[in-house]
Amino acid sequence: MKRYYITTTLPYVNADPHIGFALEIIQADVLARYHKLLGEEVIFNTGTDEHGLKIYRKAEELNKTPQEYCDEYADKFNNLKKALNLSYENFIRTTDEKHIKAVQEFWKLCKKNGDIYKKKYKVKYCVGCELEKTDSELVDGKCPIHPNLDLELIDEENYFFKFSKYQKALLDLYKKNPDFVIPENRQNEIKAFVERGLEDFSISRLKTKMPWGIDVPDDKDQVMYVWFDALVNYISTLDWPENKENFEKFWPGIQIAGKDNLRQQTAMWQAMLLSAGLPNSEQVFIHGFITSEGQKMSKSLGNVINPYEIVEKYGVDAVRYYLLGALPAYEDGDFSISRFEEYYTAHLVNGIGNLTFRILTMLEKYSDSKIPKISGSVIGNLKEEFFGFWHNDFGDGKGEIGLYRNSFANYNFSEAIRVINIFIKKIDQFISDSEPWKKVKAGEDISGLLYYLAESLRQIAIALLPIIPETAEKILDQLNYKIEKDFAEEIEWAKLKEGTEIKKGEILFPRLDKN
Repeated sequence: MKRYYITTTLPYVNADPHIGFALEIIQADVLARYHKLLGEEVIFNTGTDEHGLKIYRKAEELNKTPQEYCDEYADKFNNLKKALNLSYENFIRTTDEKHIKAVQEFWKLCKKNGDIYKKKYKVKYCVGCELEKTDSELVDGKCPIHPNLDLELIDEENYFFKFSKYQKALLDLYKKNPDFVIPENRQNEIKAFVERGLEDFSISRLKTKMPWGIDVPDDKDQVMYVWFDALVNYISTLDWPENKENFEKFWPGIQIAGKDNLRQQTAMWQAMLLSAGLPNSEQVFIHGFITSEGQKMSKSLGNVINPYEIVEKYGVDAVRYYLLGALPAYEDGDFSISRFEEYYTAHLVNGIGNLTFRILTMLEKYSDSKIPKISGSVIGNLKEEFFGFWHNDFGDGKGEIGLYRNSFANYNFSEAIRVINIFIKKIDQFISDSEPWKKVKAGEDISGLLYYLAESLRQIAIALLPIIPETAEKILDQLNYKIEKDFAEEIEWAKLKEGTEIKKGEILFPRLDKN
């Protein structure tokens, strides 16, 4: 059995979940569900990043212990599992005991390799990024990502990681793996960053100044820097180092990351992996997706959209379909309620919802609520000339099903949904053009036509399973159909059995109340 490991970055628990992270974790969920549908063994990881100066100060501000504060916010993020209908089983917290042990073991490996040393230094530091900043990175003396925060000056003795040692190794890695980061412009961006030269970065803090962190092995006066600590979650969640067999079964993995995390995930973490000398360190593919974290959805600027609120109002599948289908896969996108409602009406109310209701109503009215027989003189070459475009050329990327599969291979979620929407429109238009109700009045046998409409609906539901699983499962339930095989077999044509009773049920997506 093939194995597939997908992870998000870990959100930092200094604020409530926002729609940008909702997009990131939904993208990961779609990939996890799709690969499960392919019959693969899947691990889907997410969690929370809980150490560092921001957390320590926020807890102090609220008169809570850092652990109390983190427990409260970890619950807010873990509750997204139900709210967004997510399928992950691994939820790693950087305060988990197994993570702490893994980080300390990882530190020892890097130190053994000669890549950790101690020195006194001064540096400008952005608490928002939890990163040191050089003058060349600043705009008008401010961090461009957190312009509302003043930079702080750190002047102390800490441990450093020999980042500079890994410039050539990283460039070789990017050259060997041209799709290391998707999309290409982000691959070029991180390559250019590394080509400019790498500076060693501090990986610890004085415990007297910042006690909220993982203890440095063999030095009771220092705690680990949050980025060194948090990045190790991608392997601690696989139970490394205790269960190295499980780690080697699933490593390396695929990662969904926002553009603001590009440097940390695709350069710092990769250098750390190379230093630790773990198996397959040079074949890790981290796909840095451009999640929709533009100005209108910036956590740092405070003007965020709460995913819980929009799910409560519109439903989880409406939110999933919009985030995946209406926003570009590789660029910034803005969430607006007006655009959301337009998309909801066009593609869910008038699209999936309307077509499902039309087909099931005709089955109820003209076929006694049963799947009719496949044959029928009225269909002629309908299968090959029209409906065949969906299921033909399954493996070679041709036809709509080929485009659908290629979109997943390229992590292009909006393209997958565009293909589904095209198929829905074609079937809907076919119904309007062929006017089955008139054929019935004229005494024609439309059983074959109805069968292919019902089968098309089943095909749509299968394609929707990774994207809007709740709706897809409702459609399959209405058709009284159970998934038994993997995607390749389920997408084959004519799986519905004659005589199976269907149930029309309620409208899937009600129209929005304009009042």
